[in-house]
Amino acid sequence: MLGVPPTPVVAIAAGPAANATPFVPPPDSAIPAGKFGDVVRLGEQIFRDPATYAPEFVGNQLRCSNCHLQAGRQAGASPMWAAWVAYPAYRSKNGRVNSFEERLAECFLYSMNGKEPKLGDPALVALESYSYFLAKGLPTGENAPGRGFPALPNPPHPADYARGAQIYAQSCAACHGAAGLGQSSGGKVAFPPLWGPQSYNWGAGMASIKNAAEFIRANMPLGLGGSLSIQQAWDVGTYIDSQIRPQDPRFTGDVEQTRAKFHDTLFSMYGRMVNGVVLGDPLSTPPAGTVPVTATVAK
Repeated sequence: MLGVPPTPVVAIAAGPAANATPFVPPPDSAIPAGKFGDVVRLGEQIFRDPATYAPEFVGNQLRCSNCHLQAGRQAGASPMWAAWVAYPAYRSKNGRVNSFEERLAECFLYSMNGKEPKLGDPALVALESYSYFLAKGLPTGENAPGRGFPALPNPPHPADYARGAQIYAQSCAACHGAAGLGQSSGGKVAFPPLWGPQSYNWGAGMASIKNAAEFIRANMPLGLGGSLSIQQAWDVGTYIDSQIRPQDPRFTGDVEQTRAKFHDTLFSMYGRMVNGVVLGDPLSTPPAGTVPVTATVAK
């Protein structure tokens, strides 16, 4: 497929903790009574339904729990208990040491295609408290087994858009819709949009083919994680991340310049031409952070 680069050959190591037993977070029944417990419960509500409980910061129809499965509890699906103990940490994305609260705020800006809350906002405090509760008993400053997504080996063959389209039709479209716009039930989003104006924007971590492929291989189709081959995960990740989605909030006004500054990797399709369209071109790209969450979802 013209415009789609091959997956780069990068040595991917699983790490010494990859085969260790993942941490088991406490259940909801262990949330304490009192004001702290109330804030923890609010954090879980925001996590499960941010458009309802933190609407001023949300610009799409995604939920935190769409990628952090089981409300942030599931190992191998970027669990929040493993994230909590990993911060503060340096992040190359913004070139500085980030607190956990700063990391949460960025999720609203990129993954939720919304507005970044100010530090100390009640929504961030609630999410931080919920993550702290989930991590109870886990040592800090260590790379917890189950953190992030399981590392994925290189595919046997270069990732391919056309093969990815076939896999998407066979294994993903029943839930996410043939056009990738998600599906609703009873007026509520049942399956999230994977591209289009109501999905994550170009600045989100899931816009990286590598991240998408790792998540898909470990967790998708929902409940059938591991059923797709390594090759299939790379192919369908390439297909999904080669679609039109909202603009990167860091857009400089020039697609080539934005790619060079923020997307200079073969894992990003930003600025590349696919099906006659330059991904990220303002003429075809929805704006960042301005799409109302009440927009229609495919049924």
